[in-house]
Amino acid sequence: MDTEERVEQLKPLLRSVLEILGEDPEREGLRRTSERWARALLTYTRGYADEPENHLKVVFQLDEDDYPMGSDDMIMVDKIAFTSTCEHHIAPFRGNVHIAYIPDPASRVITGLSKLSRVVDVFARRLQVQERMTQQIARAIDENLKPLGVIVVVQAAHFCMIQRGVEQRESMTLTTARRGVFLTNAALETKFQAYLKLRSDSAQA
Repeated sequence: MDTEERVEQLKPLLRSVLEILGEDPEREGLRRTSERWARALLTYTRGYADEPENHLKVVFQLDEDDYPMGSDDMIMVDKIAFTSTCEHHIAPFRGNVHIAYIPDPASRVITGLSKLSRVVDVFARRLQVQERMTQQIARAIDENLKPLGVIVVVQAAHFCMIQRGVEQRESMTLTTARRGVFLTNAALETKFQAYLKLRSDSAQA
């Protein structure tokens, strides 16, 4: 089913939602809202039409001199901004993803830095819970790049907590996922957290 067909199927359903809410879908401000809403929903969930391996199959290989055996140096990309949609209340949540991975010195395989952002977008553009999204990002990197280890930290504000329920406007949710050597070597996570702090301190200076 192409985009236009999906929009046409969604429009009457969303029009009914407006009516149930007590609105008049024919008033000036709402006349095209059901169509706009349908297109927006398809944009919010476009990640269903993509898979992380489509991006992580773009790999490069470091020279042995650049990444010698025994190295545990990590590649890190922080503050990857995202917006996702909570599957429980269909409300947005937004924040940043921080990723680090350690290539396997035996293969020295890395991916383009922008590809990590693409992977975040694939999973963020679905109906989500933050906990699952964090694990999915780590799993995709681990399975496709086969590094020694990967760690993912996600910080986000949830509008289902801001606009309803407990109405906690300053609360942030933090989730983590670890694979490989990050599960067994606590010093690596400490180093990763130190890099994040250094980056934060530099930004505030």
